[in-house]
Amino acid sequence: MRQQVGVTVSRGERGRLRLWAIAAVCAVSVWVLAAAGAAQASVLSIGSVLPEGATSEPFKRVQTLFNTALPESGATLASPVNGAIVRWRVQGAKGGPFFLRVLHPDGKGGYEATATSQGATPGGTGLETFSTNLKVQTGDLIGIDPSHDSDEIGFTTVAGASYASIFPTPFDGSVHAPSETFDGKEISLSAEIQPAPEITTIAPVFGAATANTKVVISGKNLNGTTAVSFGTTPATAFSVESDTQITATAPKSARPGKVDVSVSTLAGTNPNTRFDDFVYKACVVPAVKGKGLRKTKTLLRRGGCKLGHVKKVEVTGKKEGKVLKQAPKAGKVLAPSAKVRITLGK
Repeated sequence: MRQQVGVTVSRGERGRLRLWAIAAVCAVSVWVLAAAGAAQASVLSIGSVLPEGATSEPFKRVQTLFNTALPESGATLASPVNGAIVRWRVQGAKGGPFFLRVLHPDGKGGYEATATSQGATPGGTGLETFSTNLKVQTGDLIGIDPSHDSDEIGFTTVAGASYASIFPTPFDGSVHAPSETFDGKEISLSAEIQPAPEITTIAPVFGAATANTKVVISGKNLNGTTAVSFGTTPATAFSVESDTQITATAPKSARPGKVDVSVSTLAGTNPNTRFDDFVYKACVVPAVKGKGLRKTKTLLRRGGCKLGHVKKVEVTGKKEGKVLKQAPKAGKVLAPSAKVRITLGK
């Protein structure tokens, strides 16, 4: 016979427990949503604003279609930044799969096909969104390829709009002039671009080569950071605080000097500027044995070191006034301003 053991709880206590549970669930939900929002990288849109009233029309042949003029307020035809396309959208699409294409103007009226997404098949003719990861440069346009000549895409009649075609669909790396151009319509195609990260300041800009220094990296488009490096060495640790700030721990260095700090996301790596320099400081012990005291002080200062205890011993001949011994030995990398002890002949 199974025996049940229970605890008697009053009605008032049950109510308080229920309220506490609801509050706990809400708090956790808010925290999760806040965390998700904090990790979201900033994006910007290019292509059609996808106005209502799009009519599905066939491609008629397997060709690349792309907008060449978008007069609506808020529409951006070409990418204003370097980065990566993370999502793309279509309206009025039937059939497929469809392929998003990146087109780079060559400045002579042609377009280089630089990248193509994996195929995506819409579930209906409404607004459809697909994820991708395609690198883009400033000035790039987007186009769309069908799989069959019977595939359809949405077209909207807009005064001042225009689009063009490239037939047949190009290979990546090839350059083509438009096969045809069309006025008064636009295709229902847009994309979201995550801009490449940028660094505007680093604090502090100096750190000991022999220690791990915490560095605050400020900039923009920093959410989604996957790597932080000091020169060619990865940061010991880093945390993305927001889209504009990262806290990183600089690794130790075998030598002093200036290195570039780099931040990488799926959209690329920050451009190298004077604002992303970090300087390692250290005492690199020079060879002072046989040098005079004045020369020794100069060499120590140049090496980032200081003169420590000076022990004087009686000598004769050429050793008088010269360094007989030093500690530490030459070549040692120590903390900045570390002291070097010497034995000096007198």
